[in-house]
Amino acid sequence: MAEAAAELLLAPDEELILASGSPRRRQLLKAAGIKFSWQTADVDETARPGETAAELVQRLATSKARQVAAACPGRLVLGADTAVVLEEVVYGKPNDMDEARAMLQALSGRTHQVLTGVCLIRQLPKHEEVSRSWACTTRVTFRTLTADDIKAYFRLVDPLDKAGAYGIQEHGDMIVKQVDGLLSNVIGLPIEELFPSCRASGMN
Repeated sequence: MAEAAAELLLAPDEELILASGSPRRRQLLKAAGIKFSWQTADVDETARPGETAAELVQRLATSKARQVAAACPGRLVLGADTAVVLEEVVYGKPNDMDEARAMLQALSGRTHQVLTGVCLIRQLPKHEEVSRSWACTTRVTFRTLTADDIKAYFRLVDPLDKAGAYGIQEHGDMIVKQVDGLLSNVIGLPIEELFPSCRASGMN
């Protein structure tokens, strides 16, 4: 078990591969001083019947990491997927501005969860692999938002590429009242769980 765990550590001067095109995840890794490159993965993000939010984000993180790792044998690959969850309803990226407004109206004045599924994987010789996946949860409480509050936020932030139609790192104080848990997880990657010696300084 210890040997398997060692396979999921970055060797000195080794470059991590991020299986994501997310600029926010790249920003977190850069701020933490992690040497990395990135490749996008093309996976179907549709939830399966009966799948919990935690199961969904872990499965998608693993699928992304495994797809990239298959093309990069021997390299350590990091996959991640983030979902906003309120009363078991998963809020992904909105399709348009009307849906984005509806999402913030639903989250207004309430506490929701942000779950990020994480997977570290390394493809070994003979098509073997070592991997570890988990989900990190942070509770986020929104301010009570009026229609004008939402309109003002959307003037500053594009919600269409963000789960739940918001990004806490972009004018988050306009809509968020309280965060219980890792802020980095809400941004898109629980960097302190991945690399305990790192801190997401500069991302607050």
